[in-house]
Amino acid sequence: MGVKKERSIYNFCSESDFCYSLGVVVGSVPVQVISNGVDCTRFYPHTDIQAIKQKYGCGNRFMIVGVSSHWSASKGLYDYYKLRELLPADQFVIVLVGITSEQKNNIPDGIIGIERTENLDELALIYSAADVVTSLSYQETFGLTIVEGFACGTPAVVYDNTALPELIDSDTGLVVETGNMERLAEAIRQVCKTGKSFYSQACREVAQTRYDKFCQYEKYVELYEQALVSKKV
Repeated sequence: MGVKKERSIYNFCSESDFCYSLGVVVGSVPVQVISNGVDCTRFYPHTDIQAIKQKYGCGNRFMIVGVSSHWSASKGLYDYYKLRELLPADQFVIVLVGITSEQKNNIPDGIIGIERTENLDELALIYSAADVVTSLSYQETFGLTIVEGFACGTPAVVYDNTALPELIDSDTGLVVETGNMERLAEAIRQVCKTGKSFYSQACREVAQTRYDKFCQYEKYVELYEQALVSKKV
């Protein structure tokens, strides 16, 4: 007598098309991409940005922001050091959020290091004050900091690897070859020349329509409800 093979009621959720493409799930388990979400009620375009720029000494320079919970070579830390050498310090300023005190002590001149923000509201202010949010990471399963920047109306420049390119289109930023510093500097100059205002509306709309966290929660609820129905069948 054979054993009845039960249909799987489980789904594997991937946070990006890149992760889905890796094919790490074996068997016939269904896979659904549900991206990470951002709270668009907390991350939104602030207009009162002069105080935050003055607090960190950015002045009126074009503000390039990178955010990470931990900085390392794989997160592109040293690529920011190289980028600093290619852009005039009197026109461009690089701000890195999330560095350690040791890294802050050794950071090159012309880069502003912030160990941590006081709260999410201050982080949203930094994203809003930024002219471009960057991710020079060599490995990302999603790229939440880019989407947080979008929610604040700020375009992005990212490397062409892993999950990062799928976040960007011509209305929200630029994608450059990984590790190509000349192309990276050129992309930053292009965003500067085009102007942040060209991208802002599209960035905000993408955050609200594709990555709003409450919409993502609903997708999980729908998935659980489908699983429950399948279990009863």
